[in-house]
Amino acid sequence: MKIVILGAGQVGGSLAESLASERNDIVLVDIKEKTLRELGDRLDIGVVQGHASHPDVLQNAGIEDTDILVAVTSNDETNMAACQVAHSLFRVPTKIARVRAASYLKYPQLFDSQSIPIDVLISPEQLVSEYISRLIEHPGALQVLDFADGRVQLVAVRAVQGGPLVGHQLRYLREHMPRVDTRVAAIYRRNSPIIPQGDTVIEAGDEVFFIAARADIRAVMSELRRLEQGYKRITIAGGGNIGLRLAHMLESRYSVKVIEQNHARCVALSEELSNSIVLHGSASDQDLLLEESIDDTDVFLALTNDDEANIMSSLLAKRLGARKVMTLINNPAYVDLVQGGDIDIAISPQQTTIGTLLTYVRRGDMVNVHSLRRGAAEAIEVIAHGDSRTSKVVGKRIEDIDLPEGAAIGAIVRETESGSEVLIAHDDVVVKTDDHVIVFLVDRRYTRHVEQLFQVGFSFF
Repeated sequence: MKIVILGAGQVGGSLAESLASERNDIVLVDIKEKTLRELGDRLDIGVVQGHASHPDVLQNAGIEDTDILVAVTSNDETNMAACQVAHSLFRVPTKIARVRAASYLKYPQLFDSQSIPIDVLISPEQLVSEYISRLIEHPGALQVLDFADGRVQLVAVRAVQGGPLVGHQLRYLREHMPRVDTRVAAIYRRNSPIIPQGDTVIEAGDEVFFIAARADIRAVMSELRRLEQGYKRITIAGGGNIGLRLAHMLESRYSVKVIEQNHARCVALSEELSNSIVLHGSASDQDLLLEESIDDTDVFLALTNDDEANIMSSLLAKRLGARKVMTLINNPAYVDLVQGGDIDIAISPQQTTIGTLLTYVRRGDMVNVHSLRRGAAEAIEVIAHGDSRTSKVVGKRIEDIDLPEGAAIGAIVRETESGSEVLIAHDDVVVKTDDHVIVFLVDRRYTRHVEQLFQVGFSFF
């Protein structure tokens, strides 16, 4: 596919790198010549300097024969205008835009072919807020990813000494929990992936990815680590778009405090929020944190736009007694440096956003794509089409499907007359037409193989 990406920031640059490695024809447009030159030298992509919404700049990028336009500049209006130009002048089939301002997002009727022609609207703040909300729902999880509208979840946890399964083979899990069906999709030990087998022994410190029906997640987590008590008190540092959205999501179920440095923003937050306490001050002010009983806080979330401020306030909150600390970090180089020490979870907005973008630029009928392990691994939800003559997966048992090395089918969601049925992927399960199949890939390089596996032969048409 030919894909034009507008904006060479963290999201645009990461997306270009991800897609270029899959042998797509990528052109990156940005106003900053130095950034473009660095990315063009490092990646096998085309680059064009100029204003992303200008028709002549888009023409220089080859917009006339482009399959997908992805507008992810830092300016909402530029992204929207670029999609309008691409539609009106060049009839680009698929237009994806990042729009951040809640003022626009309140009016979804704006974004259709009769108004502003955007096919897929991406709101990073919304995606990150939902991601954090899922982590808060599952205390102790490192990642929680939804599939099939939340009916199935993929969860990453750190196995700790004392967990019932630690030191035992994986087959022991089924014997120990006969009424709960789950599958371990991958294990990372000292940052190296292990493909799980029945005789694989879980060790303390392993990062375990397992998949199960939503209702069974806590039961499986209890096998790998002692279950943490549910959270009650949440402190959010930063009342920007993400902080406000998250407070809205949480305030009906948790006791929420928001710390914001800008006084005018504090006033706006207090008017927007119903049950949250809004505090004017700095999240790095030790006296303020002590005064607000930080040692009684279950989760401290640092969500400002400043990585260094987030890291420092998180370290301080942890030292003063906050039970769990989660930190928003935009610079990918910082993420691995800080996670797992005093900072429990480092949240990368780029990885959350890129997974959603990949859903729409992949071949095959993809419903969800989640980027994992800083982009090295992926979890994919793909719909099986065709029949036993035209499909390489339909009508086959899972053990007979030609999956690439490092790939595992974790679960299948099947629509029946009585509703949705979640089938954990054991070897004898047979894939049927229209099944939602959830595939875990420890190496993203094999994504194309999975795409081809689920594509339908010509005789189907």
